[in-house]
Amino acid sequence: MAAHADRQPVLLTLSQEAANAATVRFVADGADLPALAGVERLVLMFDGHDQDQLEAARAQWKRLKSDGHELTYWQQTEDRRWQKKA
Repeated sequence: MAAHADRQPVLLTLSQEAANAATVRFVADGADLPALAGVERLVLMFDGHDQDQLEAARAQWKRLKSDGHELTYWQQTEDRRWQKKA
């Protein structure tokens, strides 16, 4: 897949590997965090109304924070806008 990275601006995969040399990675629904080598931005997406996903996101936040990463937290408001919370 790396041979076609220029034709894959968005690649959906279950792999932990950044097959298209992505520097921005999205992780959804409590999936395991990928290796962060070469990652410039990691976006964790989860359903804040799902207790299991919320607990997984909190655990991921604590791990990333303890590893020294700079973190921000955004929450969707009632009017569907995003508000920075932390």
